[in-house]
Amino acid sequence: MNAEERREEVLRVAAAVFAEGGYQGASTEEIARRAGISQPYIFRLFGSKRDLFIAVAEKCFERTARTFERAAEGSSGSEALTAMGLAYHDLLGDPELLLVEMHAFMAAVHDPVVRSASQRGMRRVWATASSISGLGADEVRSWLATGMLLNVIAALGLEQLDEPWAREVIPWGPDCPPLNAANAVRT
Repeated sequence: MNAEERREEVLRVAAAVFAEGGYQGASTEEIARRAGISQPYIFRLFGSKRDLFIAVAEKCFERTARTFERAAEGSSGSEALTAMGLAYHDLLGDPELLLVEMHAFMAAVHDPVVRSASQRGMRRVWATASSISGLGADEVRSWLATGMLLNVIAALGLEQLDEPWAREVIPWGPDCPPLNAANAVRT
């Protein structure tokens, strides 16, 4: 592998390790072991564990924004938000994306550098939804709040919970495909 391919491989492996253990619980030793490289090589590529975590989180936010752009291509208004929302629903089938983004939000509470990176990621998501839809802040905020609710539904496995309150929380009908992240997160 050339250096760029190796960097991408380390990011892929690191996403899995950070998804499992979070920023604090993941170790660069484990990432190196799974990537088949030395731990010092990780630091040569990324500088620090924090920089590696931020690179992984930025990749997740970027993937979300690109998914929104592709999904809403050629549409605007609430039609664009609906297309982006359905694409995000599908994107949540990747538990690593969900978990890395949630771990980034958690790490942001105590780490101002991670907070700044997470803010940039959310700014990109917000700007993408706002500019493509052309809608005002109230509509985009409500749409984004539903997306955050999707995160909670997926993380808590509410679709599999046969209780009235859980069914009331879920904002879609029985014809919508279920989220896949909850089952994958628990395994």
